[in-house]
Amino acid sequence: MAVDLGFVEKCEPWRLESRFFPSKAGGRPAWLDLKNIPGKGDLECEYCGDPCVFLCQIYAPYEEDVDAFHRTVYIFVCKNTDCCRPNQNGNLKVFRSQLGRINDFYLAEPPVEQKDWGTDIDVSRWAKTCRVCGILAPNHCGRCKVVNYCCRVHQVYDWKNGHKNACGTEATNGNGFLFPEYEIVIERDDTATERVERNDPSGEQTEMEKYNAMIQDGKAGTFQNEDVNDDLLQMANDEKDETFAEFRTKIDSYPDQILRYDRGRKVLYISSHNQITDVPKCPECDGDRQFEFQIMPQLLNFLDLKDVIKCLDWGILAVFTCKQSCMPKSKYIREYIWKQDIVQEESESKINQNT
Repeated sequence: MAVDLGFVEKCEPWRLESRFFPSKAGGRPAWLDLKNIPGKGDLECEYCGDPCVFLCQIYAPYEEDVDAFHRTVYIFVCKNTDCCRPNQNGNLKVFRSQLGRINDFYLAEPPVEQKDWGTDIDVSRWAKTCRVCGILAPNHCGRCKVVNYCCRVHQVYDWKNGHKNACGTEATNGNGFLFPEYEIVIERDDTATERVERNDPSGEQTEMEKYNAMIQDGKAGTFQNEDVNDDLLQMANDEKDETFAEFRTKIDSYPDQILRYDRGRKVLYISSHNQITDVPKCPECDGDRQFEFQIMPQLLNFLDLKDVIKCLDWGILAVFTCKQSCMPKSKYIREYIWKQDIVQEESESKINQNT
């Protein structure tokens, strides 16, 4: 059966606002429930305690469930590279939010995709959000009392990066803290070729060539550790890991895919090692969770990471959500995410034998 594939594309920023129910990567989250949004306590990295930053969101309604007429899944990641640990998920958070067709925030009819339509549908009407990252922000600048922050770390960052000079004025400063913002366009894998043909080939081809070059250089996905580069690449070339070989075969047709949406079916693992075997049950209803989608390593190419050696990294990020998509009592309910990297045991063993 065909899998839905996700690709990033640039678009006008207004199209990525909550009123249009976007799937997007980077920038601030486009919240679905505009009132009960997560804060620092919900998003703290398990390793450093800083709030995780928005990575991407997927709009994925359950057509068969009236309570999930609108439904979005959000992924957040800690930007501290020291917290990015192989095959560990403590630096990642995933949340699900859903609403019925009749709700407190949106009209029952589909939105009109015009820049000036529904501009009053905005989180600022219901909650104060962090100027830096866009999550719930209970604190404000002590001087101007206008700008809000989720934590001291983000307030200090903003002060050093423009607010010191703009405080008390209407001036705004750019936000270099967040990841670059893109729309995530979803295509069936049997029709994705049409997308490549109808889009501007220059930018698309550039990213594809960049990814292929990074694979060859050992810098894509979990190939960024120089100590194990040669061994991992040799493993791939020798196809000693059949799972990795299958992974490469599946993505070769569309090497720029950043998402594979395959709800209720199987994860496309990048390695036969460190596969998830025990997915926790839903904390709301105690029901089973199922695989919904995975984020691919290709997304790393679009995050504007300055250091390709010491930076965020993953092989795949697999998201598991409540099979029944139960109605959250807390509005934004934690779901489960598993980070799988290329296995390092074999290569580390070889390195140890050579030292």
